[in-house]
Amino acid sequence: MVELSSLSKIFLACICLKGLTESYLDKRNKLHILKHRNEVPEKFAANITLEDHQKAADYSVTKINVGNFFNFIGYIILIAWTLFGGLDLLNNWVLQFQLGPIATGVLFILAFVFINSIISLPQSLYTTFVIEDRFGFNKTTVKTFISDLIKGTVIGLIIGVPLLFGILNIMEKLGTYWWLYAWAFLSAFQLLLMWIYPTFIAPLFNKFTALEDGEVKDKILDLLKRTGFESNGLFVMDASKRSGHGNAYFTGFGKNKRIVFFDTLINTLDASEVEAVLAHELGHFKRKHILKMMIKAFAMSFIGFYILGALMNTQWFYEMHGVHSNANYMTLILFTLVSGVYTFFITPISAWSSRKYEFEADEFAANNSSAKDLISALVKMYKDNASTLTPDPTYSAFYHSHPPALIRVKFLETFLK
Repeated sequence: MVELSSLSKIFLACICLKGLTESYLDKRNKLHILKHRNEVPEKFAANITLEDHQKAADYSVTKINVGNFFNFIGYIILIAWTLFGGLDLLNNWVLQFQLGPIATGVLFILAFVFINSIISLPQSLYTTFVIEDRFGFNKTTVKTFISDLIKGTVIGLIIGVPLLFGILNIMEKLGTYWWLYAWAFLSAFQLLLMWIYPTFIAPLFNKFTALEDGEVKDKILDLLKRTGFESNGLFVMDASKRSGHGNAYFTGFGKNKRIVFFDTLINTLDASEVEAVLAHELGHFKRKHILKMMIKAFAMSFIGFYILGALMNTQWFYEMHGVHSNANYMTLILFTLVSGVYTFFITPISAWSSRKYEFEADEFAANNSSAKDLISALVKMYKDNASTLTPDPTYSAFYHSHPPALIRVKFLETFLK
């Protein structure tokens, strides 16, 4: 029987509060979706059948049920790593190799990541080959799944090992203000990854082909010219080899920006609707949302490193979370592992900010393309992605980065008048 200190009981109470809040919100959302399962909202009734609406409801409820199970398992794993001594056991195993402090730290973190990856594999397999398959979205073969796993592991090692050596060296050698240098190093590393990702990393997982000449490309080029946006190419990604979901996105930054369309999206929407969807994405760029989100991410990272620097020399931080080593690598992993428990309750602030950006991008699209075409594109995407049209308002306000379908369409309709 593990005997908990008063501080550990506070940590356990925070875990319970987070878990109960998540469970309450999930239950609200599930009941709200089921309550409206048998009736398509009036505004969508002309374009979405009852069968499609019910499929979206069942898909959402299934994901909630499965998510609840794996969330519970996740909490058990978190407690096992911390209060039940999992991190200490792993540390004792690593120390027996008698490596230097940096190499020991890298081995410890790699072992931790590897174990967590194995633990999370059943959820990934079940989601891909059971849930997504049941609702007709999965196109991933076992071969592709294994290939992605191997590629991801190799790339993770190529990127992660130098990053870990860099940060652990900074922690070891740069004194009191190590956290400031570590933050600057990580920020520069992330910017470099953003630069090289479109050209060197993404093509390892998907095939990218230049958008073919035709009406779609003509409309997009005209939109780019009207809005003064420069990109390093228009590409179609073979997303259909893994999933039936559709999307479009920007990747890279500076002169290395690419516009990427899922082939599933190109095959579903007409030319005007594709233009409207891209206009929405351009709105994020033109309203500087991407820059603002990057600045916020770097600011949060800065705050995180500052707090980490303040906590690493406080004995209560380790005692509170059931750990008996204050090695630099242990501090880094422990902080990463438990911080989500305490930052969970600021989720609604981030979600609200993101929804605000979505409205601004929709406004840009309506003014520079067509609100009518964006509405019809969104309805098709809601249908094809089996996105529920009736999420619980409280749940949506807490979590969702995008406004609910009904609210978003009503907003766009104001530009039709």
